[in-house]
Amino acid sequence: MWWIYALLSALFAALTAIFAKIGIKGVDTDLATAIRTVVILLIAWSIVLYKGTQHGINGLTKLNWAFLVLSGCATGLSWIFYFRALQLGKVSQVAPVDKLSVAIAIILSVVFLGEPLTLKTGMGALLIISGTLVLIF
Repeated sequence: MWWIYALLSALFAALTAIFAKIGIKGVDTDLATAIRTVVILLIAWSIVLYKGTQHGINGLTKLNWAFLVLSGCATGLSWIFYFRALQLGKVSQVAPVDKLSVAIAIILSVVFLGEPLTLKTGMGALLIISGTLVLIF
């Protein structure tokens, strides 16, 4: 079932690039990111309130808070740089290079989370890195 959500994530990430490229024409990318963030904030909290899971906030530990805040900071910086890259480059170049994050996540998951690096996963990461280099150069 996880792969269905992953495919939906990929679909919406692709739509994000297309919609953003059109939406940021002539707009400051930081302003565009701020608007996008408000929309996401409203959607995310609407889902939480609809599901009634807002009470789980009381059970968060300091470690949960610290890493969720760090994740939010990383997300925000990623969006800021992504929108700027989209404004300067083509979606067909920026979006695939952005997906280098997949290979980086694989490497970081091995180093920091102790996840196993299988031959298949390692080869996939190398192919992503190779493809990214082809697109850049």
